[in-house]
Amino acid sequence: MASSSTTVTITGAGGQIGYAMMFRIAAGDMLGADRRVRLRLLEIPQGMRGAEGAALELQDCAFPLLDGVEVTDDPRAAFDGCSIALLVGARPRGPGMERGDLLAANAGIFGPQGEAIAAGAASDIHVVVVGNPANTNALIAAHAARDVPADRFTALTRLDHNRAVGQLVQALDVRPDEIEGVAIWGNHSATQFPDVSHATVRAMPVVEALAARLGDRAAALAWLDETFVPRVAKRGAEIIEVRGSSSVASAANAAIEHVRDEQRGTGATWTSAAVVSRGEYGVPEGLVCSFPVTSDGSGYRVVEGLDFDDRSRARFEASVAELVAERDAVRELGVV
Repeated sequence: MASSSTTVTITGAGGQIGYAMMFRIAAGDMLGADRRVRLRLLEIPQGMRGAEGAALELQDCAFPLLDGVEVTDDPRAAFDGCSIALLVGARPRGPGMERGDLLAANAGIFGPQGEAIAAGAASDIHVVVVGNPANTNALIAAHAARDVPADRFTALTRLDHNRAVGQLVQALDVRPDEIEGVAIWGNHSATQFPDVSHATVRAMPVVEALAARLGDRAAALAWLDETFVPRVAKRGAEIIEVRGSSSVASAANAAIEHVRDEQRGTGATWTSAAVVSRGEYGVPEGLVCSFPVTSDGSGYRVVEGLDFDDRSRARFEASVAELVAERDAVRELGVV
């Protein structure tokens, strides 16, 4: 028998990513067949009609696990009693917009949302930021939600993790579930570091498997440096070029998997998520940085004790430096 309802809030719910995820959440793909859900759809006034239409479709699906859908443009109402929040809606970067302008615009979105979460969310609230720049938007929201433990806020790098696995699947002609130990370090941006130095495929180190397929270790390392890392980091731009718009279904799927694993546990494997640093691997405390993480169902924890070679360390530190620059930029705005 399914348990009592879990309130799940989706912001930017009238957009494509919100639309792609809400039906799967209602079907039980995120929290499982043993948890009923109540959806809260938050939109700006201009997006309310789209969210209201999606709510009608949810009703028409007659999902057995769905206990109701509410649509609102009021953040306080949207987050009242909420246990899981997916912050999808964000200000995209427009033509000629400087990065500082983008951060300022998003501070005006994620700051008030953080305040609303602190004011009314359930005591077990967990938040994942999907809207970009996701790491720093999560930092802004966590800072604004002063009475909520900072480790309840995460940002999505599961999409990057899945993209990295997908590239290895193609290169090695294996199944995704045969690959373990991929990690995404740093920022959800082109500076991110997709790392396979601890990854295995069918219990063989990925680098060895690539060397066997490509001829030697030098060829494997060249493919990783010249093809794999840049393609994973720039996959979003590639998709925009090919389909004419940004990732939708893959982003929604990654957000669902991020919450599912945080809530239900990762088992014996790890995944990747951007979490609030406690100083792991030399990352300044308080930054929202992607690490390899595990969960026992109570939230993500960083996998510690992994080694870096000099090349990997340099890539990671470059991405962390970008996060520091973003943090400093929003500090200048008085946001954090």
